[in-house]
Amino acid sequence: MKEYVNTFLHYRFLLKELVKKGIKLKYRRSYLGIVWSLLEPLLTMMVLTIVFGTLFGNKDKTFPVYILTGRLMYSYFSSSTTRALKSVRANAGMIKKVYVPKYIYPLSSVLYNYVIFLISLIVLAIVSVVLGIQPTIYMLQIPVALILLLLLSYGFGMILSTIGVFFRDMEYLWSVALMIIMYTCAIFYYPSKLLKSGFSWILKFNPLYCTISIFRSAMFGEMMNMHYFAYALGFSVVSILIGMICFKKKQDEFILYI
Repeated sequence: MKEYVNTFLHYRFLLKELVKKGIKLKYRRSYLGIVWSLLEPLLTMMVLTIVFGTLFGNKDKTFPVYILTGRLMYSYFSSSTTRALKSVRANAGMIKKVYVPKYIYPLSSVLYNYVIFLISLIVLAIVSVVLGIQPTIYMLQIPVALILLLLLSYGFGMILSTIGVFFRDMEYLWSVALMIIMYTCAIFYYPSKLLKSGFSWILKFNPLYCTISIFRSAMFGEMMNMHYFAYALGFSVVSILIGMICFKKKQDEFILYI
């Protein structure tokens, strides 16, 4: 473990530069640049509010905040894991020329998207104030949800980055999986109101839904569900361990496939 820590500290400058590079490349050809990370979730929230709020007769004035919390967290999970999946192949040129711990690449993909995600939370704060969401002591739970989201994304990112090197079609399969994950995250509907068939319990097996639920509890002044917390934390830790073990065992073979 000490060896991994020393290696990380030695290459922390490279990690920092890769994070900066990722942010710059994401908005390289955009006139609005990083501002788009604020506008995109705001516009998406407006569309989803109109479709699933106004047209479906939802009169809850805080519904846009409900949508925005889910949308922001899902968008980060989706973008970070997708980028991590492609990270090793995307940096094939550097891997072939110099030695760098290969886990740096999926880690940087998760981190630079996390920075963008944190910036986008400004929109959530503004919308919450406008719609009259009162700050409560329960908002101290927000960092818990944010840390869980980071751990979960990193765990999935490590697993996907390993599989993505050997199985190129994983990119397309993951896009389908993300669609399933999105619909089981209850981003734009209340599970208790929409899912009348008795299958709403399925959502509880989605660790991302549990994480989003914790964040929403913090925003709406409620105590987080401890079962959700334990499940999301356990799932995140296990996924990280599996990801790191698989990555370490296969990383020496990457050069043969990239």
